[in-house]
Amino acid sequence: MALRLVEIILPENQKENFRKIIESDSVIGFWKDQTGQSGDLIKVLLPVEKTESFLDYLESSCGHVEGFQAVILPVEATLPRYEEKPPDSEQAQESEKIRLRVSREELFADIADSMKLSPVYIAMVILSTIVAANGLMRDNATIVIGAMVIAPLLGPNVALSLATTLGDLKMARDALKTNMTGLLIALVLSIAFGHFIQFDTFSAELVSRTHISLADVAVALASGVAGVLAFTSGAPTALVGVMVAVALMPPLVTLGLFIGIGDFRLASGALMLLATNIICLSLAGTVTFLAQGIRPRSYWKAEKASKATRIAIGLWAFLLIVLIVVIYYLKSN
Repeated sequence: MALRLVEIILPENQKENFRKIIESDSVIGFWKDQTGQSGDLIKVLLPVEKTESFLDYLESSCGHVEGFQAVILPVEATLPRYEEKPPDSEQAQESEKIRLRVSREELFADIADSMKLSPVYIAMVILSTIVAANGLMRDNATIVIGAMVIAPLLGPNVALSLATTLGDLKMARDALKTNMTGLLIALVLSIAFGHFIQFDTFSAELVSRTHISLADVAVALASGVAGVLAFTSGAPTALVGVMVAVALMPPLVTLGLFIGIGDFRLASGALMLLATNIICLSLAGTVTFLAQGIRPRSYWKAEKASKATRIAIGLWAFLLIVLIVVIYYLKSN
């Protein structure tokens, strides 16, 4: 069973809030230490699935208190081992409402770190573009897969879906900035490769990225769901990031290569595949966040986010339907 240790700094005059904290049904155990002028240090052990509701209560009851601070730490193991007690009938009904995922705060922190526009991010985009272009031009699937391993595209795309779900305009702007910068760098570099380096335009790896089918739509939707689940479950994101990169980097580099040689017919096919994958990733990611109960804490923010999310999902769904119709039209002709 996954656990979290929440360390809370609470001023000494908050005895009533301390009593409410330790009486929470979510608490497995707690410890209290004196920390001098800052107040008391309270360490609370919680199941991971109950951490978000506990933090929401903590914020509402203590967030206004000067000197209050809470730090969330993952717990690798405990001695003696914690054995989960079987719930009674009332607890069982309540447990059905609990979603097995990390808390909103942990999720926000993880995604915010992975979407930063940094020199390392730019360097990884450049390196993955170089490797992907070589793999596509040489018709070498192994090299293309290697490029996907180092492509840092998971964080910004998942961040955009989370920002849509939470109605967070700042996160949405930052995610779009990081995403667009990475895509633009990869496109410009690919165009340069296509212009200056001769390659076989009939390479199977290239040609396969100039056609689109419903199978490509399914892969992109699955990638979007997997990308979100990697963050919300607390699982390692490296391998899932490969799947998301597969949906974006090869068609993007293919687009640049064909623009570089002036073949706009094949470039248009790669562009359609890229657009479809971006739409599917955003749609699947947003729906998955909603299905896992990701919401802003406050009521008025939740209402605002709900409206923004409905608009975004409607737009992504409409664009996806249009693209599916275009796919059927192209197949029939």
